[in-house]
Amino acid sequence: MSLAYPSHPLYSNVQSLPEVWSIAAKQFANVLAVHDPHSSPEVKLTYAQLYDQMQAFAAGIQALGVRVEDGDSVPPRIALFSDNCPRWLVADQGIMRSGAVDVVRGAQADPVELRYILEHSGSVGVVLQDAELLKKLRGILSEVPLQFVILLSDEAVTSETYKVMTFSEVLELGRSHSLQPVQQDRSTLATLMYTSGTSGMPKGVMLSHGNLIYEINGAYAVAQPEAGERVLSILPIWHSYERSFEYFIFSNGCTQIYTNIRFVKKDLKEFQPHYMVGVPRLWESIYEGIQKQFRDQPARKQKLVKFFLEQSQKYILAQRTAKSLNLDNLNPSATEKLTASVKAALRFPLHLLGDRLVYQKVRAGTGGQIKFVVSGGGSIADHLEDFFEIVGINILGGYGLTETSPITHARRPWRNVRGADGEPLPTTETRIVDPETRQDLAIGQKGLILLRGHQIMQGYYKNPEATAKAIDKDGWFDTGDLGMVTPHDDLIITGRAKDTIVLTNGENIEPQPIEDACLRSVYIDQIMLVGQDQKVLGALVVPNMEALEQWGSTDLNSSSVQDLFRGELARLVKDRPAYRPDDRIGCFRLLSEPFSIENGLLTQTLKIRRNVVMERYQGMIDEMFLP
Repeated sequence: MSLAYPSHPLYSNVQSLPEVWSIAAKQFANVLAVHDPHSSPEVKLTYAQLYDQMQAFAAGIQALGVRVEDGDSVPPRIALFSDNCPRWLVADQGIMRSGAVDVVRGAQADPVELRYILEHSGSVGVVLQDAELLKKLRGILSEVPLQFVILLSDEAVTSETYKVMTFSEVLELGRSHSLQPVQQDRSTLATLMYTSGTSGMPKGVMLSHGNLIYEINGAYAVAQPEAGERVLSILPIWHSYERSFEYFIFSNGCTQIYTNIRFVKKDLKEFQPHYMVGVPRLWESIYEGIQKQFRDQPARKQKLVKFFLEQSQKYILAQRTAKSLNLDNLNPSATEKLTASVKAALRFPLHLLGDRLVYQKVRAGTGGQIKFVVSGGGSIADHLEDFFEIVGINILGGYGLTETSPITHARRPWRNVRGADGEPLPTTETRIVDPETRQDLAIGQKGLILLRGHQIMQGYYKNPEATAKAIDKDGWFDTGDLGMVTPHDDLIITGRAKDTIVLTNGENIEPQPIEDACLRSVYIDQIMLVGQDQKVLGALVVPNMEALEQWGSTDLNSSSVQDLFRGELARLVKDRPAYRPDDRIGCFRLLSEPFSIENGLLTQTLKIRRNVVMERYQGMIDEMFLP
């Protein structure tokens, strides 16, 4: 395979990720790079200051004995277990610049999983978030051969088993030693990113410097942020999605501000970001907060808001058709476009009035400066797409996996087809094939998605069998996702092959679109469909208790509440444009405990762990389908 490489005016010729920081530090030296307002003390670092710490950390790693020997097929590995903070970036790039490979995972991961990652990767050292994590892993670390442990905090800890150093001590050590240059190119392994391990132990995804540099260059074809523009960061920094986006925004001199679930709504207003990446659950949470404010208004104002939203809904749908951005009609005739333009023009005055009276206030609640936000990590529901378009907050969807570094497709600001997952990044190839025969399918037909490009991983670490199964001899990567491609090259994800529910009549059901439709209900906070090998679909539903309280009852076992949800599920499923009788939800159960990261039912990126939920509620599910 020989594909042209996309280019960024600053980084088209770089060979390793540390080179990107060398250029950025010179280009944006005095620009604020990172701001952590919630740390104690508050942290602010310019690009020059951040780069200086990366250099010192790298020299400190080398001084601790980490060396790249000639002939090493895989450089030394150093684990990095921490959640979001500026020092994560310093450690990440310091490790790479030292010549080592970093092995990343969050601090909240299960200790058993972290032990597996340490042993499987053969890490010679580990960088930990703080003394609390060290305490949690103390028994594990004493049994794993490590040359050193580094704390990103400055808490003094001693150990008889392994050498423990603080972040500041490593910087001090590095500043007293010369940083030795290391030969790296785009084929050099940069990082091991372990998959979530929802079924069995996680696999180590091998991403090269070339994989990550491609993301910087490829994303530049989608957007060109300017130096000093603000980015609000909330997703786990060790996750492939957030990580590559951060490399991209830093390559353009942006200022990153760290937030979290507790402060995100406040920080949106205070720091007025221009960009943000998130998962559908985040946008759902923001949407619900706005809807609550609407519901708290007097009845007369609620009626007025509803009226404007209804008129604006008709306006944006007409606009999509007029601009050939309607996923259901991407090739409207001249007559259809003219008719849609007339409809949009007639609705525009009411939409403009709604903007002045309502939507401007919504945008002000998100800072009022957003150019666009990016949604990934799962399908975003249509009602969220519609609402944020109405209020003037542009959402760009995208697609990718850890194994693809991760971005392969993204919607463009100038071609934002809602409901689709975007066009491929430059030089990325897409094939849709029959899952069984692997024969190519025609445009518009649904099948298994195969991808090829510069962002495809090198393979799974120490797992050639899994690598061969995932990537064929021609370089095509099997995503495991189902989808189709439009004549305009837009990718549309229709489901996950392994998530497909097969009913006893042989019908295949993709749960995500139906779940997204059900989430339109103000009374439904979370939902997961079940029904493998059953006659009908079932659902586990987490109610929105606040909405139920306003409705009049929070007794989940009462007949009135049961009837409410039965009606909501029936209405929302049947109202789907692609509704089929087999989509009907025949039974359901209401859960009092939400799916969360803390109880293990959500991933760190807020996706439902379907197999874990199935295991947790297997008895309830079995009972649900009893005759």
